[in-house]
This record gives sequence, C-alpha cells and structure tokens, in this order.
Amino acid sequence: MAVHAPTRARRRVSPRPLAMPILLGVIYGAYAQFIARGGGPATYGQLALALISGAAVALLVFALDRFRDVLPRELRAAAYGTLVGGAMGFLYSLTGHSVMLSSAIGLALGIGTVILTFYFFHTREP
Repeated sequence: MAVHAPTRARRRVSPRPLAMPILLGVIYGAYAQFIARGGGPATYGQLALALISGAAVALLVFALDRFRDVLPRELRAAAYGTLVGGAMGFLYSLTGHSVMLSSAIGLALGIGTVILTFYFFHTREP
C-alpha cells in the first residue's frame, strides 16, 4: 500500500482585497498626472509620474490592508495618518508651492487622519 502525503487545500485568492488598492492607485496616479500637466501637453515624464506614484500608493494601501489586524489601534491609526499625510503632501507639492507649505498641509491632514481613525478604531473594536 502506498502512503500519500497529505494534500494541501488550495486557497482561492479573492480579487476583492486587490480591487481597492488598485483603484486608489489608479485614481491617485491619474490625479498626480493631471496636477503635473497643468493644462499643457502630456509628456512621458508625467506618464512615469502617474505610474510610479500610483503603484507606490497601491502597494502601500495593500500592505496596510494586509497587516491591519496585526497592528494595535495606535500604530494602525498612525500608519493611516502617515499614508494620507504623505500622499496629500506630495500631491500639494506638485502644484508648485514650497516644500514647507506642502509639508505643513501633509502634517495637518496626517494628524487629522490619526485622530479620526483612532477614534473610529477605539469606538468600534472590543
């Protein structure tokens, strides 16, 4: 009699966890390209900006979504705040304003996101 090794059950990968990061990445990249374009003709540099920034945001959102259950509430809120603040500060910097103003806007939006997400996690989780 032959003894067979136990077979592993194949896990089906749902497209749902991938849909939101990809959608946010596409929207972010398109908006970054739109801001950088400024009404002029589209260039390959703007296309590269759209692809790289959109891919970066999609990967960061996917990673944050993937590891959200491992992080405690405080770190999870800080991670969301860092992601939102950095992303919005970068978009604001594309408008041609100073680095200090872009950093201040990113910091303000990041702190607001930390406060809101921490409140949300604190009131909805056991």
